[in-house]
Formats: sequence, C-alpha cells, structure tokens
Amino acid sequence: MALSARLFVAAIVIVGIAAMLTGLVEFHTNDSQRFLSYLVIALAASLLKVKLPGITSTMSVNFLFVLVGIIELTVPETLVVACGATLLQAVVKTKSRPRFIQVLFNVSVVSIATSIGGRVYHLALLHGVDFRDPLLLTAAACAYFAGNSFPVAAIISLVEHKSFAKVWKECYFWSFPYYIVGAGIAEVLHLANERFGWRIAIFGLPLVYIVFRFYRLYLSRLESEKSHSEQVAALHLRTIEALSLAIDAKDHRTSEHLRRVQVYALEMGKELGLSSDELHAMRAAALLHDIGKLAVPEHIISKPGRLTQEEFEKLKIHPIVGAEILEQIDFPYPVVPIVRAHHERWDGSGYPDGLAGEDIPLNARILQVADIYDALTTERPYKPALSTQEAFAVMEEEVRRGWRDPELVPLFISTIQTAPSADPTSLEASLENMRAELSR
Repeated sequence: MALSARLFVAAIVIVGIAAMLTGLVEFHTNDSQRFLSYLVIALAASLLKVKLPGITSTMSVNFLFVLVGIIELTVPETLVVACGATLLQAVVKTKSRPRFIQVLFNVSVVSIATSIGGRVYHLALLHGVDFRDPLLLTAAACAYFAGNSFPVAAIISLVEHKSFAKVWKECYFWSFPYYIVGAGIAEVLHLANERFGWRIAIFGLPLVYIVFRFYRLYLSRLESEKSHSEQVAALHLRTIEALSLAIDAKDHRTSEHLRRVQVYALEMGKELGLSSDELHAMRAAALLHDIGKLAVPEHIISKPGRLTQEEFEKLKIHPIVGAEILEQIDFPYPVVPIVRAHHERWDGSGYPDGLAGEDIPLNARILQVADIYDALTTERPYKPALSTQEAFAVMEEEVRRGWRDPELVPLFISTIQTAPSADPTSLEASLENMRAELSR
C-alpha cells in the first residue's frame, strides 16, 4: 500500500476512534430495553448484505436502523448500534477472513458518518417549520451517506490508482436513493413509535427485507449489464485481433509497426488525460488504421523506391477503404473517424478530406504523430532508419511547414524522452500493462 493510502487510513482510524471514545464517555440511555432492541434488530439487518459492483466490498441494510436510531436514540447509543452492526457485517458470512486493519477502518468510517449524521439531525435549525423533522432527517441521511461512502471510495482510489469520482460514482452513488428512501421509512417508524410505542419498530423488519430484495434485484441487473458489456468488449477485441492478422498477412513488417504505434499513441493519450473510451478507441485505431491497405496492390505497398503520382493516388484510398470496412463493426467508441483522418495535415493539405487544424480529431492527430515517428525510426525498403534525434528534427521541420499539430509534436517528443514504456525494447511489457489498465 502506498504511503498516501497508509496515511489516509491512519487519519480515518484516529478520527473514528476519537468519535467512538467520545461516544463512550458521553454514553447514557433513557430506556435500556429500547436501546437493546434496536441494537439486536440492527445486528440482524447487518446480515442482509449485498456485494457492491466493481469492488470487494459489501453493503447491508442496517443503515435503516442507524437512521431510526438517529431519531429515537442519543448519538452515543446510535454510535454503538452502528459500529456493532458494521463489525458484524465485516466478519460474518464473508468469503475470506478480513484483516484487522480493514475491519477497524470500516468501523471507524461508520463511527465518523454516524457522528456527523447524528449531529446534523440534532442541530437547532428550522424551528417553527412544519416539516422540520423530515428535512433534518433527510439532511442527516445525506450526511451519513457522504461520510460513509467518501472515505471508502477515497481509499479504493488511492490503493487501486483509480479516479475517486469514477469509483464513487460507479460503486456508491447508485445507493444514494436508498438512503433517501431509508430516511422516509425511518420517519414513518418514528411517527408510528410516537403513536403506538417504540416496539412498533420490530415491524420494520419486513420493510428492511423488502429494501434488501430491491438491492439484490438492482445489483443483479447491474451485474447482468456488466457481463454483457464485457462480452461485447471481448468480441470487439477478437475482431480487432483478427483484422490485425489480416493486415499482417499483407505485410509482415506492418504488425510490429502497428504495435509500436499503439504504444506511442497510448502513452501520449494518457499524458493528455484522454477518457477510457478515447483510449479504447486509440488502442483499436492504432492497430487498424492501415487496414485499408488491403485494397492497395501489393507491388505498391512493398515498392522499394518512391511511388509515382499514379501509385500514390491508389495508396491514398486506404483511409477511406479502412473507414468503410470498420463502419461495419459497431464499435462502442469512435474508431472510424480516427482511421479516416490519420493522413490529414494541420494546414489542410492532407487526404482524404482536406481537414485542417482542430477539425482533425485529436485522436487522429495523436495517431499520425506516433505513426510518423515510427516510420522515420524504422528501416523501410526505400530508406534507412533514422536515429531518434534525427526523427525529432524531421518532425519539427514538418511543424514549421504547417503539416503537424504544433502543440502535439513537442508533447510527443517530451513523452518519448521521459516515458520508459515508450521504449521499443520494453514493448511487450508495455502492451501488457496497457491491456491490464484499459480492461479495468
């Protein structure tokens, strides 16, 4: 675990323990029977748990009785209920025995969230407002949700090097409506308690089970959609690999060239902060951008000397043919525009559509820079390989001529000079690393 993650865990545990100790010092109960009943119900509810999508974590419906406790009990009593239920959830009915620090972290998070939620509810606000209690309980439910989900999403982000916003949105945000519904149920139970006595809370167990079933059904649907997405992604990957083999059959040198271009382009894409879909599109386009050469006569592709104007015109059809071939594949990310535009020039003198400047898709501009660099630094039938510095000089000259994006070329040169995975000697390792990263 990285130092930043360790420090974060330590900070949460310290604050959580402080909240628990404060609760113990202030602990008192006005009705021990009611407190024990709520504790037992919350412990039972903690066993009704579901696995959260995308992470090795679970969520139970005991939060309903934490919200009820915020209304019906003191903050210290609610802390005992919440921490006890979380402890039971963490150690019972688990596939593997959790580490002590994991359990302590989870209990600390709940301790902090419960303290915040309880104090929000007991704020001396909204006096004289008809709906004061429901409004405060809704605010307390939101605070409890945020206090519970933010720290866990943060530690996952730190440990797995993922975006905090992405982890929180994918793994926790979907459950927010359930907290709001839980606040509504807690308010109903509170009103029933006022009229019929606190023992009516026992009848909240069927409601808890209904919420649990909704959890299960919703998560089952999420898992089904995720499985379908993974199958579609696997199908596209197999399609890309099959098409790459077709290109390789035409020209064996092309396969190595495409894989190097893929490495360079993805390195640059990561430097520019491209989204996951954009990186997937780049990965596919880097392997498939020359597929249109299947329609170009082989004697032109493998000609050792300079092409005649007539031969060059035949070669120029390959971006169009490549785009037409790939249009038949329903890619979930924009591959076709990259392939069609990878021979456009910044000043509009490229082909096939004469696009200029930022009208050329960013991914296509990245790909063409990576493509040119590899073409310059590898031996071809019609020329020797240039050194890295010689290739950089040629690319800078093309910027001066107005052919290349004047911002991307310097960034590409900097990326090549500083990124170890852009070194062709570590090509296979780089590709494996990027496959793993893009499959997350």
